[in-house]
Amino acid sequence: MSADSTIKTVLLLGTFDTKGDEYRFARERFENAGLQTILIDTGVIGQSSLDSDFTSEDVARAGGSTLEKLREENDRGNAVSVMTLGARAIVTELFSKGKFDGIFALGGSGGSTIASHSMRSLPLGIPKVLVSTLVSSSAASFVGESDIALFASVVDIAGVNSISSKIIANAADAMIGMLSGRPIDVVSSKKLIAASMFGVTTQCVTDARRELESHGYEVITFHMTGSGGKSMESLIFQGFFDAVLDVTTTELCDEIIGGTLSAGPDRLTAAVKQGVPQVISLGALDMVNFGAKSTVPEKFLKRNLYLHNENVTLMRTTPEECEKIALDICAKLSKATAPAALMLPLRGVSAISTQGQPFYDPAADDALFSTLRKHVPKQVELIELDCAINDLEFTSALVSKLISYLEKK
Repeated sequence: MSADSTIKTVLLLGTFDTKGDEYRFARERFENAGLQTILIDTGVIGQSSLDSDFTSEDVARAGGSTLEKLREENDRGNAVSVMTLGARAIVTELFSKGKFDGIFALGGSGGSTIASHSMRSLPLGIPKVLVSTLVSSSAASFVGESDIALFASVVDIAGVNSISSKIIANAADAMIGMLSGRPIDVVSSKKLIAASMFGVTTQCVTDARRELESHGYEVITFHMTGSGGKSMESLIFQGFFDAVLDVTTTELCDEIIGGTLSAGPDRLTAAVKQGVPQVISLGALDMVNFGAKSTVPEKFLKRNLYLHNENVTLMRTTPEECEKIALDICAKLSKATAPAALMLPLRGVSAISTQGQPFYDPAADDALFSTLRKHVPKQVELIELDCAINDLEFTSALVSKLISYLEKK
């Protein structure tokens, strides 16, 4: 590990007992480009064919075990868990000391799992490149809410051959390019606002963004596809934002009812925990998301389904489901200490739930609204407007309320 701090450093993390040739190839490409490298070995099965700055024994100890014990137990699942914890501990410590500028890894399921956990522990903007055999099937589980750049290995990562060498070289060159570019200062002099959007609330959020920008604020929009909600919650929790315009809370439907775009049970909690002012609405709480119609669970096939496109099928929420969603919202907002408002668009919570549209369902909407009226926490302002969520009148009310909170802050 070189001490020259003027040269950029790439951290290579992986199972060098089974992927030594591939990592040697990548290391040589980095070093030929003038970069330094740090090597962390997470292999357990055999002997490493590379000299490492941190050996498998170092990683196992950092994970609360020993390499000898892991080999004796011969439990692959536990070994991956231990090495994941150990690698993450070493990576975060090295980063806190400014020892590397980017992280690179390649592997199958085990190696990708270990590496991706370490990558996700690093801040937004730090170059992260992962070459994996499982990109097409497990991308979401690897990336989470981070900014990992994934490369599909195409062939198995089992030696450097005429195909794998091209893939690994491209991935390494991507890292080289990231580290060679001019750094971008992401610090803004403007107050930052996080906003949640979906296709059926696009008009509302677009109008809100323009209006807020005209008042000198910067709006960062997140697409509510599960990973989008996780990313927004994570960045709110990290303190990136001065306020939140949570127009589109649709991911709650998927979490509670069982759709494909859940952001997990912590959705709608970061602003509460961090004391960030927020204005919340009910965008797309009329729908649960599935893939192609053939993927919709059998128990839902007789429900009101809407084919958004050949890969997305939407299911209308029922009155009973809307009541559960409303109770979840109220429970999460009950701990709010910063200014918060919940705004109800009484004529439709999405572009397809207004009168005449396929998800128009007054009974379901009434269950949602009446439950919120009854249970909304006293510290949260409840504001009702006789318009649809994408109406300009509703957007203006959202923006006006959020600005009032920001000016007070």
